[in-house]
Amino acid sequence: MKILAAITNYGSQNDRYLARILREYRGMREDVDIVVTSNIAKDLGPDVEMVVGLPSRDPWSLGFAHKRIFAERSTAYDLFIYSEDDMLITQRNVDAFLRATEILPKDEIAGLFRIETDPTGKSYLSDVRQHYRWEAGSVCSRGEDTYAFFTNEHAACYMLTREQLGRAIKSGGFLVEPHEGRYDLLCTAATDPYTQCGFRKMICISSFDDFLVHHLSNKYAGTCILGAEEFYSQLRGLQRVAANGKPKETLFPVETKVYRQAWSKDYYEPCQEEILSAVPEGVRSVLSVGCGWGATEQRLVEKGIRVKGVPVDSVIAVSAEARGVEVVHGDLESAREQLENEQFDCVLLSNVLHLVPDPVKLLSSFAELLSPGGCMISSVPNLSRGRRISRRVRLRGKPLVGHSINPRSYDASGMHITTGRVLRRWFREAGLTCNRIDYENSAKQKRADRLAFGLARPMLASSVYVSGVRGE
Repeated sequence: MKILAAITNYGSQNDRYLARILREYRGMREDVDIVVTSNIAKDLGPDVEMVVGLPSRDPWSLGFAHKRIFAERSTAYDLFIYSEDDMLITQRNVDAFLRATEILPKDEIAGLFRIETDPTGKSYLSDVRQHYRWEAGSVCSRGEDTYAFFTNEHAACYMLTREQLGRAIKSGGFLVEPHEGRYDLLCTAATDPYTQCGFRKMICISSFDDFLVHHLSNKYAGTCILGAEEFYSQLRGLQRVAANGKPKETLFPVETKVYRQAWSKDYYEPCQEEILSAVPEGVRSVLSVGCGWGATEQRLVEKGIRVKGVPVDSVIAVSAEARGVEVVHGDLESAREQLENEQFDCVLLSNVLHLVPDPVKLLSSFAELLSPGGCMISSVPNLSRGRRISRRVRLRGKPLVGHSINPRSYDASGMHITTGRVLRRWFREAGLTCNRIDYENSAKQKRADRLAFGLARPMLASSVYVSGVRGE
């Protein structure tokens, strides 16, 4: 078998990782030819071909340079591997991919998954963050293995057989100019085979470790990504969901249609201090509608408060339960029915209302579950006119495909344009009296707000928080 491996290497910052990757390829059983695309010339040895030059003036476009190389040599190799310069593809990965290709349908490609380690040796999954999730309804058997679709198709690398590459080229979605939309330029270069060429990236969850690729820089370990132990709990939960009839869809649409899916529901929200500060003293029970992994809810549990959650989906519910949240499964309607005979001192809606088709209806429905004197607390993105103008200026000239810079209508963008004024209006229309509004500002925004004598906060803040009680 002949393999062509293309590696994107910008500058020299990652050269130590590149050297490790080259050693791995040189030690493989197969006949491997290596091409490194870069913005500068380098001597990487007689067995490494250097291709110097950027596809466009944007340095991030370098990831697209390998595509023309693959196309020109599409019949000369059996397997094509692309990666960034800190992704360690191993013999185990190659063997697993080839085994999977034998059993997967022609429109499915076995995907790789990034793993990192921190200085203590703890492992993290780089691709599990923000709004990315398992689609529970995608779980399926392929031969003796189980596969599922994970919505983050970026792993900074991919493999294609000769036949798969030929189909990708024929689709018209492979040999394209540098572009972005759902992902940034560099990530798009590694995801076009799935997003534009008619293939679906499937992850083998029954032999998951065989498809793990070490992200050598470990740049995200211990930050905003999921630890391996919790991730494997989700994997087990995913397999149970497929078998026990729990809901396989999300509670509401969670992804927006704007550039890089901004303002989608974050499954892994950090603890929301603004929400905690809005919860009144003496609250004994809380309902969290549309909760993710439960960081905020866990803090309430630790205070001795009983917390029930209606999770975004049945897989993330595994994480919420592990943090002490009592979980109610179902879609919004069935979850509401299950709670019909209960009352709560507080109902939380963290970054939910801008994503549902009818926010007032949702507020009204769950406000009925408030106990006398109970409060409703909600947060949404603050999309003031000033912030939208600033975003449009910053992203002007981006080669976007299929995505807008800012949200428009709900149907077009998958989200409502929200501000403090909009959120207060929704509360009033739902029969709630607003008694508190807060804005989340960065340190830089706070300094600007002080210079404006506190008048700029509604325009500059990234998020807005409103609490209210049921009207008399």
